[in-house]
This record gives sequence, C-alpha cells and structure tokens, in this order.
Amino acid sequence: MSTHQASFVRASMIEASPAPALEAGIVRWLRKNLFATPKDSVLTIISLLILAWLVPPAIQWLFVDAAWTGGGRGVCATLSQGGSQPEGWSGACWAFVNAKLGQFVFGRYPLEEQWRPALVGILFVLFLVPMLIPKIPYKGLNAVLLLAVLPIIATTLLPGGWLGLPYVETALWGGLMVTLVLSFVGIAVSLPLGILLALGRRSDMPVIKMLCTVFIEMVRGVPLITVLFMASVMLPLFLPQGVTFDKFLRALIGVSFFASAYMAEVVRGGLQAIPKGQYEGADSLGLSYWQKMNLIILPQALKLVIPGIVNTFIGLFKDTSLVSIIGMFDLLGIVRLNFSDANWASAVTPLTGLIFAGFIFWLFCFGMSRYSGFMERLLDKSHR
Repeated sequence: MSTHQASFVRASMIEASPAPALEAGIVRWLRKNLFATPKDSVLTIISLLILAWLVPPAIQWLFVDAAWTGGGRGVCATLSQGGSQPEGWSGACWAFVNAKLGQFVFGRYPLEEQWRPALVGILFVLFLVPMLIPKIPYKGLNAVLLLAVLPIIATTLLPGGWLGLPYVETALWGGLMVTLVLSFVGIAVSLPLGILLALGRRSDMPVIKMLCTVFIEMVRGVPLITVLFMASVMLPLFLPQGVTFDKFLRALIGVSFFASAYMAEVVRGGLQAIPKGQYEGADSLGLSYWQKMNLIILPQALKLVIPGIVNTFIGLFKDTSLVSIIGMFDLLGIVRLNFSDANWASAVTPLTGLIFAGFIFWLFCFGMSRYSGFMERLLDKSHR
C-alpha cells in the first residue's frame, strides 16, 4: 500500500459552464414545442403559413380600417382607409359598440339607476377576488360576504322598490348584468345541490336513490331551452290561481336545476374514483357518514374532478344566452336586439356586435379555465 498522501484539496468548486446555446432559452423552447420531430416541424410551418394568411387581414379589418367614433351608420358604411375593401364595406364598426355599451352591460335598466347594478358588480369583484387568492386569510368571512351578504345587497338594490329606491322590473334587465347574475346564481346553487344529488344517487336508501336518479336523468334528458320554456310558460299553469312569481326567478331556478343535474354526474364520477380503502379506513375510525364524506371522501373526489366542474361552469355561463327564449336579453340577446336600430344599420354592424359578444364570453370562459389549471397545480403540489 502506497504511503504517499494527497497533498492538495480544492477549496472551491469549479463554476458551472453555461448550457449549450441550443439547449437554453427561446431556442430550447422552440425545439421542444414546435420542432421536436419532422412531423412537428411540418405542422408548425403549415400553421405559421395559415396565420400569415389570416392574421394580417383580420388586424386590418378589426383595427386599421375600423370606425372607432361616430354617431350613426354613416361612419360604418364607408370605404376602408386603404381602399382594399369592396364598395360599401368598411372595417369593424366599434363606434356602434361604443354607443351601445351601456345597453350591452345593463340592458334597458334606467340610466339614472344604473349605479345600483354597477355597485353590485364592484362588490362582487371585491368579495370574489380575495376568495380566489389562496394566500389571503379569513376565507370563512369572505365566503359569508360573497354567498350571504352579497345576495342580500343584490336583491335589495337591483329590483328596488324599498328604502326609497324606485322599482325596476326584471323585464328591463339585460346585457352582461343578466349573464353574470344567472351564471353566478347557477354556479353557487348547482355545486352544493349537485354534490347532494351525487351522494343521494349513491345512497343505500332506495327512496333517496330513486328520487335523485329520476331527477338527474329527467333533467339531463332534455335540452336547457326546454327547461326554461317549462319554467316560464308551463309552471304557472300548475300554480294556484293568482299565485305567480317573477319570470327572471323562474329562469334562475331552471338554470340552477339544469346545471345541478350535470354537476351531480361529474361529482359522482369523482366519488367512484376514490379507492374502496378510503371508505373502509374512514369507517374503521368510527366516523359518521357526514364526517366521512366531509373530511375524507369529498375533498379527494372534488380535487379529481376540478376540470369537469369548471367545464360545467363554462357551459352554464355560455348557456345563459338561451334565456332569450323566455323574453329576457342577456349579453348576446341585447347585442342582437340592437341590430334592429336603423340608425346603426350597416353591413358590418352585426358582425362587429357578435365579435364583441363572443370576445366577452371567451374572456370569462378563458379566465375560468386558467384558474382551474392554477388550482389543479396548487392542489397537486400540496398533496405531494
């Protein structure tokens, strides 16, 4: 064995060499996501060519040749600035959207009273945003403000009729306000009701199981437009003479029940995905049925079906446009109603209005989708 000992020990580590240029930054991202294989490269090139063909004309029509200000159809029925469009055809008529924006948001709600839905909207944002940010404390208080205090304020301010506020009938409501009220109430009601229906359908009590199954299958077996028609037209026929309630309330009930049936099946899928050992473990601890569901089963099941839950919320938000069948005007309905305004009649007015409505719907749906992905990643990290 050698008697020589090491006479030098390095006191510091060698600095790391930079990554190769092709394995870092934007170049790496492009190679990984767009040009990973020859097939990906071909598809990427084809997609870029299609975008190069579609995007410049779209930008030209939407922004460059668009009419942004004006007081009538004359600004929307002129030649484009570049002269590239056919005669009588201009760019987008954003002047129409600008002029009708108040109606698109509040419908035919009286102008001097629009501060009431505006205040409700501001409170909704103030109560909702802290609820959606995990790091903000006092979620219990926040939930009470959002789900208990806000509905009381909304039912006081929106219709009025007391506290010195003029009464505004729901037939005058419309636009984005109706879309948000219908979707928020539908979401707030359908999730807990859907959970109860899902638990009832898996119940060991035959009567409860049968009632929940019949309700779910009946509601899921008909389109929403039929449910709204029944709630608006047929339901009053079964009420005692002289007894009635507001058409908007009927729409809220119909939309909430319809969404809850679909939500029940989403939640039931999550319950079935939970291993049997979780149920047996909860039973071995001596937990009651509701303790078992509340503390062990439902948290796991709901985490698994977050995409399905949000998908139901998004579908509900878009389906609110169907309330036009009962004479109410959501965002899409009020936009279409304004196409009949002769002062703004032009070839591009309808397309511009529909693009605006579509963008608003996309904005809300995309926001729900992104938040869903955020919650999935957050919960996945917290359970590792």
